[in-house]
Amino acid sequence: MKAALLQITSSDDPGENLGAVRAMLRQAAEQGAGFCLTPEVTNCVSGSRTHQNAVLQLEQDDSTLAGLRDEAAKLGIWLLIGSLGLKTHDADGRFANRSFLIDPTGGIVARYDKIHMFDVDVTPDETYRESDGYRPGDQAVVADTPFGKIGMTICYDVRFPYLHRALAKAGAQILTVPAAFSHVTGAAHWHTLLTARAIETGCYVLAPAQTGTHAASRGRTRKTFGHSLAIAPWGEVLADAGEAPGLSFVDLDLAKVDEARKKVPSLRHDRPFDGPSV
Repeated sequence: MKAALLQITSSDDPGENLGAVRAMLRQAAEQGAGFCLTPEVTNCVSGSRTHQNAVLQLEQDDSTLAGLRDEAAKLGIWLLIGSLGLKTHDADGRFANRSFLIDPTGGIVARYDKIHMFDVDVTPDETYRESDGYRPGDQAVVADTPFGKIGMTICYDVRFPYLHRALAKAGAQILTVPAAFSHVTGAAHWHTLLTARAIETGCYVLAPAQTGTHAASRGRTRKTFGHSLAIAPWGEVLADAGEAPGLSFVDLDLAKVDEARKKVPSLRHDRPFDGPSV
């Protein structure tokens, strides 16, 4: 299977972003990709809850989801929508950060809501409280496809190895990590974290990313790290998109998963232990 990672710079205008992504999907399909992946919050990058309330929609009404399902069906491709910001019926009004796996008929095969919320103080001037606006998910997801089993995660999840180990032990051969990674933490940790997740699970890791400075009609602008990565099960970086928007291609060979796990079968070497005491 030839996969294409889309690296984009989403604005806070879902309609504008949808048009750009559809065009990139057509380009990827023309170049032979059968599996395309978009980054986290493909539909809207915004730090303004007021603006998000104005433009985000419920899943059943979301124009980005409908448009991308339609495009996947027209192109006959598998599509991972890295995530969409979506309204929910939660009493506290928080959104969902939800990833979708779409099949070549446009059907939704799997949904995953981001489990770990990015509540951090990166610098005195760069702070995030994702849990203020988004409610965390609580269900890990492995989706079956004709070309492999996919374990779905999103961005900050990458810092939690136990999630990825659980996905691999449940059969995942490919881990998806769509992201809108902070430029500061990305420069420090992005490559290392993703490579570690590949090595310790023997999985392919596919991480399409937002990049650059994101236009905002309200609230502060945001800068993301880019460097969409595809990493082999043995830890080799197969593709690094750098900082410019565009497409990265990688050929997935699941024999490499079996090969890596045969060399180091650590997924079968768990041992019970006690402690440490608190």
